[in-house]
Amino acid sequence: MPGSDLPSDAPLLRRHTHGDGFGYGWLLVLILVSITFQLAAPETDVAQVITIGLQGLTLIAALHVSGVRTWLIHAAVVIAAIAVVGAVGILIGSGELDDGAGRLLGFLFVVLAPAAIIRGIVRQARRDRAITLRTMAGVLCVYLLIGSGFAFAYGIISAAENSSFFAQQAGGDISDFLYFSFVTMTTTGYGDLTAAHDLGRSLAITEALIGQIYLVTVVALIVSNLGNTRLQQR
Repeated sequence: MPGSDLPSDAPLLRRHTHGDGFGYGWLLVLILVSITFQLAAPETDVAQVITIGLQGLTLIAALHVSGVRTWLIHAAVVIAAIAVVGAVGILIGSGELDDGAGRLLGFLFVVLAPAAIIRGIVRQARRDRAITLRTMAGVLCVYLLIGSGFAFAYGIISAAENSSFFAQQAGGDISDFLYFSFVTMTTTGYGDLTAAHDLGRSLAITEALIGQIYLVTVVALIVSNLGNTRLQQR
């Protein structure tokens, strides 16, 4: 992912964190690391704190890479720090974290990031009048964040309904909700986990529609125009 829009003498850190450099690529890696951690780690209180930290870091990185105003980045840093410190304080004080509150924080961090990313990639595309690999990386970041956002939403519903979200099992941790979310969004439909109630089913159908529409319109459009851009440059 070339950083040709940056000056040739730009510092290495700027090349890897700026939206005109490798920023969206590293943001995509950060999102994948966060998802992998949530899938692999047991849902202990410590893991919940780490997850909140990762989601807060993802939001901060998305805002920075997308070039939003500095005060928004500073506000996100303060909010993320308060969330992590507050979670640690609750864990130390009471010995456990509330699943619903932790999932709600994760959901809020996740759903705010795509707006910043979309703003950033649209601004770049208009300025450069071309679709680049940076645009592709940003679009994929949004896709993964949509799946993560629905996973947290399912977790919140489960906590509110006393762990009765799935028809096949009682309870469920974040790895179950992530698995169900991405299976639903990609319309893989294994059938081993299904929503038990109307609200969950409605959200699942909504996610499946969003996922397919996103793939066949946004991603397909980006990929096709990326090829045309390369051809014109040649």
